[in-house]
Amino acid sequence: MKKIIVSLCLATFLMSCKPETKEKLNAAQDAVTEEVKETIDSAKVRAEAKIDSIKEKAKSKMDSAVIKSANEVEEAAKKVQENVKK
Repeated sequence: MKKIIVSLCLATFLMSCKPETKEKLNAAQDAVTEEVKETIDSAKVRAEAKIDSIKEKAKSKMDSAVIKSANEVEEAAKKVQENVKK
């Protein structure tokens, strides 16, 4: 009889703890999900900033190359004009 009562008490105790455990697991899962989302968002922001920086560098290099090419074309045109005058 004692074993049956102890078994019922133990089963009742385990059943009563089960919803709390589920709540704790759900809370932990929500916390991990939120942390992962924040990590992804911060990584996305850093990546976008890096991409913008690279785009700016590429644009400035491209602009300087265009200016350099324009100067070379201008010098070549001057030489051609000088040769034509002669």
